[in-house]
Amino acid sequence: MSNSSSISHFLLLALADTRQLQLLHFCLLLGISLAALLGNGLIISAIACGHHLHMPMFFFLLNLALSDLGSIGTTVPKAMHNSLWDTRDISYTGCAAQVFLIFFFLSAEYFLLTIMCYDRYVSICKPLHYETLLGSTACVHMAAAAWASAFLYSLPHTANTFSLPLCHGNALGQFFCEIPQILKLSCSKSYLREFGLLVFSICLAFGCFMFIVFSYVQIFRAVFRIPSEQGQHKAFSTCLPHLAVICLFLSTSTFYYLKPPSMSSPSLDVALSLLYSVVPPALNPLIYSLRNQELRAAVWRLMTGCFQKH
Repeated sequence: MSNSSSISHFLLLALADTRQLQLLHFCLLLGISLAALLGNGLIISAIACGHHLHMPMFFFLLNLALSDLGSIGTTVPKAMHNSLWDTRDISYTGCAAQVFLIFFFLSAEYFLLTIMCYDRYVSICKPLHYETLLGSTACVHMAAAAWASAFLYSLPHTANTFSLPLCHGNALGQFFCEIPQILKLSCSKSYLREFGLLVFSICLAFGCFMFIVFSYVQIFRAVFRIPSEQGQHKAFSTCLPHLAVICLFLSTSTFYYLKPPSMSSPSLDVALSLLYSVVPPALNPLIYSLRNQELRAAVWRLMTGCFQKH
């Protein structure tokens, strides 16, 4: 039996058994990561360069794009490396860093989505107080609070997980390091700390979820009271992309972490983890740019400007 002090590396789950499928997975992951890099990079550049987009909604969207790039950059490059070179190894410190970073970026994304919901609520339900409640200083403070909360949320989870003794080998049933897979290797029966952190996580996630639900109930009530069809369309064009991103993120991550053990299988776990950690960062730019005319125009100007220079 080995303990955590003697483990120098972990073995990640191989995405395929044959060389041809490994190269196919490498190409698919490369395409997804390039799409996420291009889409989020264009959104960040368009918002940073477009002075007319220096508004709270787009400021939070810029932060969301950064968290998307961080989350996909944490898991996909290592998976691509392993598929290309037919390896499974990840160092002990690399695994700990991956656990911390994926928790950090995904929790930051959830907090930012909650803040963006508040932005939409104030914009539609309290438009006269918008400048007061969401000034530039307030927006910076809220974004900083989201990132700081994600850091403080991820640190104890990571520290507690890697303080547990591990005696069930070093093979993980996932293509990246995550807490549930590492806990399966633990031989410790004292799960009290992790249980306390789990209860805290559920309460925090549920509190954010209830805030989002309450806000959107108020938002839709206000939207349906708008007399003009054009006004309703403009309100929906800013709310529906945000709501779609929330539904995609919450449905996949909630099902993955709360599904019964009887439904667990390596192929299902990999598929669900791809859906909540890899697919949203690639789809979020598309969802926002398709529905938001201002952002779509800014991205188009940025792209045509770059082509004209070359």
